[in-house]
Amino acid sequence: MVTTERMPVLFVGHGSPMNAIEDNPWSRGFASLHGVVPRPTAILAVSAHWYVDGTFLTAEGAPRTIHDFGGFPPALHAVEYPAPGRADLAARVRELIGERAGLRTDWGLDHGTWSVLCHMYPDADVPVVQLSIDRRLAPAAHLELARSLTALRHEGVLILGSGNITHNLRDAFGRMRTGSSETPDWARRFDALVRGALDDHDTSAIVMADQSDDGRMAHPTPDHWLPLIYALGASDRDDAVSYPIEGFDAGSLSMRAVRWG
Repeated sequence: MVTTERMPVLFVGHGSPMNAIEDNPWSRGFASLHGVVPRPTAILAVSAHWYVDGTFLTAEGAPRTIHDFGGFPPALHAVEYPAPGRADLAARVRELIGERAGLRTDWGLDHGTWSVLCHMYPDADVPVVQLSIDRRLAPAAHLELARSLTALRHEGVLILGSGNITHNLRDAFGRMRTGSSETPDWARRFDALVRGALDDHDTSAIVMADQSDDGRMAHPTPDHWLPLIYALGASDRDDAVSYPIEGFDAGSLSMRAVRWG
C-alpha cells in the first residue's frame, strides 16, 4: 500500500542484551524512539546478529524470540517478544531485492531486534520481518541492496538497522572488569568521524570508514557496522539527519541512534 507520508529510517546502537530488562539511559532512549517516528504498518529489521552466508528473510507468521547469548540472568532468557510476522512484507522485500533472497522459517527475532523493540513497541503489536546480512558481500554491495528497499518507506514500513557505531567487545569487557568508564580516543574519533560524514551525507566516507585504523579498532568484525550501511542505503540526501540517542556504554560502545527523514 502506497502512502503519501514517507517513513523515516532508523539506526539504533543496541549494546548489551541487558538493556532489554534494565531501566537505564539506553532502555529509556529506546522507549523514546516510539515518538521519533510515525507508527509504522510493519518493521523491516536488519540486525547485527543475523550475519550469515546468504540473504534471507524471516517468513514466520509468529516469529520466535531468539535468546542468542549466554551467561546472562534467567530474567533475560525469559523475555518473549511475540510480534507477528508478515508474509506479504517478506514477499515484497524479495520482489525488491531479487529472488536471491531466501525465505526462512527457522530463525525469528534475535536480541538485536527485540531488545530495542520491547521498549519502543512494548505491546509487540507491530509486525516485524528480519533481513539477514550476507557476510560474503562487500560493503558497497550491501549499500546497493539497501538502496533497493527505499520504496518501502512509501508503504508505511520502518526500516530499522540495529548494531553499534563502535563495537569492540574485548575493549568493552576489559573496561567492565576494571570498572573503567573512560572512553578511549579511538572510539571518540571514530564516532565523531561517522557523525560528520552522516551530517554531510558523505556516503563514500561512511562505506569506507571501518577500513581506517580507528575503524578497525571500532569493528574487529563488521557485523555490528553493516546495519548502519543498510539504514544509510535506504535514506537519501533529502533526509534531515538527527541523533535521538548519543553516548557510550562500557566506555567504548557507541550507543548513537540515527534518524533520517
